Amino acid sequence: MTPQPVYRMMTSLTLRARTLAVAVTMATALAAGSTLAHAQLETVEPVGEVSLVLGNAYIEHADGRRSAAVPGSIIVASDRIHTAASGHVHIRFVDQALVSVRPDSRLEIVRYDYNPDQPASSSIKLNLEEGVTRSISGHGATAARERFRLNTPIAAIGVRGTDFVVNASSVAVRAQVNEGTIVMAPFSADCTADAFGPCLANAVELTGTSMQMLELDGSTTAPQIMPATVEREPGMMREEVSQAIAASEANADDKTAGTEVYLENVTSQRVKQEVANVAKPTTPTTPPVTPPVTPPTVADTNFTPAVAIATEQLKQNNLIWGRYGSGKGDLERITAPFELAQEGRDWMVGLGEYRLFRDSNGRDRVDAGLGPVSFELSSAQAYYNSGTGIVAMAVTGGKFDIDFNTRQFSTELNMKHSLTGSVDFVANGLISETGIFHNRTGPEPATMAGAVSLDGKEASYFFEQQLQTGGIHGLTLWNKR
Repeated sequence: MTPQPVYRMMTSLTLRARTLAVAVTMATALAAGSTLAHAQLETVEPVGEVSLVLGNAYIEHADGRRSAAVPGSIIVASDRIHTAASGHVHIRFVDQALVSVRPDSRLEIVRYDYNPDQPASSSIKLNLEEGVTRSISGHGATAARERFRLNTPIAAIGVRGTDFVVNASSVAVRAQVNEGTIVMAPFSADCTADAFGPCLANAVELTGTSMQMLELDGSTTAPQIMPATVEREPGMMREEVSQAIAASEANADDKTAGTEVYLENVTSQRVKQEVANVAKPTTPTTPPVTPPVTPPTVADTNFTPAVAIATEQLKQNNLIWGRYGSGKGDLERITAPFELAQEGRDWMVGLGEYRLFRDSNGRDRVDAGLGPVSFELSSAQAYYNSGTGIVAMAVTGGKFDIDFNTRQFSTELNMKHSLTGSVDFVANGLISETGIFHNRTGPEPATMAGAVSLDGKEASYFFEQQLQTGGIHGLTLWNKR
């Protein structure tokens, strides 16, 4: 969302005032004969300001000093932002670019040269040493795309004016695009870390409309386009989420603030592990430990019959959910073992221990001329996780509509449990030409993604939503009315 002019003026005045304060302080030191202060006076110029901090984070300066990251902290080129396992930092730069630094991350502001009178001459370079960051391009990157670069330990990323999320470690990089286009390439003799702009050698482009991700690790010579994956951690920093919601009300123009702290779903505690051990559909890994399961009561059974749908019946569907291991045991209603679900099918989207597969018959585009389609709920499994255990929720109904002409969808899922009362999951968003969709809006901290069959007769998605206490998540299957 474009900031209001008044806010821009206030931000600009704040930065100028702080620049003046820095200069006055240094001038005083100069009067005392400080050579170091003289050098700093010539080079220090604010390039951004911290707009939101959650949890623990600090700024490491070029001279080795560390200072706590707090709202209003001035950022200069050569600063490094460090976040702890519970830390988030949001930065607004002088060209109105927005950057969020996620938990367990280190981001260096290598260079940030921006002249509002000549934005096309800008030079911007960031270095994500470890962890996760989201970048929303400002005037500098938009006007000087060939002079913007985000480096990671093993790859360079350039932009075409965009909003993207990068998850990086020393051995692997993942990137997803919310809007626009990025270009990723591995470092080589033709793509060096000290250069600017996108590289051309072994480069791969990814657009936001593809709803996929780029992945590079030691086993490949070029980035690979993979199905988008959302890693689930329902209990992630509930207190911080509440703070973020309150902060978003006070900073409505900050796109990286507020509930999106939770919505990005590139989680904190597993950043290093998940990037270093990228899960491939052909090499299933052990799922995270699931909290103790509490058997559902008769009043809280799922929308589907008490008896789980047989695997052979599921395999007749075009879309089928595969699970690693036993999943949630007796509470599984509409999933099949991973090995059976992936047989003859393509991996579309994933959530934690689940993967959605589709029989695409060698094609990758939804049939033309489908127009508006309404779906009815075929089956579902939904759970409430209070942090102490998981119970099944009753799914009482829902609706799902897709307009293939405008590539938009909307859905509502109705659930209830004695511990939560009635809960409605509501979402809408865009669907790609490959039939993959995910939400763009929602009234709560929530996320969902799924796919349709290429003939438009079946649809399926996973969902999760944070409640005031605990959270809900689950899987759905839909048939065309």
